[in-house]
Amino acid sequence: MTEIRLSAILLLLVTLLPSYHGALAESATPAIRVSVSLSETMRALVRPDDTLFVYARAPAGPRMPLAIVRLTAADLPATVILDDSSAMMPNLKLSSFDEVVVMARISRSGDAMTRSGDLFGSSVPLRVLESPQVRVRIEEQVP
Repeated sequence: MTEIRLSAILLLLVTLLPSYHGALAESATPAIRVSVSLSETMRALVRPDDTLFVYARAPAGPRMPLAIVRLTAADLPATVILDDSSAMMPNLKLSSFDEVVVMARISRSGDAMTRSGDLFGSSVPLRVLESPQVRVRIEEQVP
């Protein structure tokens, strides 16, 4: 009797686990773990209350960020997760694109639009579905 129950349980597990695993894989949304740092040469140009934007955008196509997190320069170095929950618009999501570029920008004005004097760093294009980890170093200044 015990062997029959054990066999039935094993059969049930073998039958259900593949579909459960597939459902989990399908429901998982892509996420990019971003570690942001500031170069020593740029440190003197930054105030703690300056706004830090960390975002992903399509390398070609819409310039609007697909996912964005807003912090302050005092939070540096920082690690953030960009995913569909940090989308700016529901129809422009990280999961809708194959490749993205991750950027980090410090804005003294706090404005979302890039301005002369802002400091920034960016990644090379990344494959979204690989759920990458990336490091972005802020080491350039917008002319």
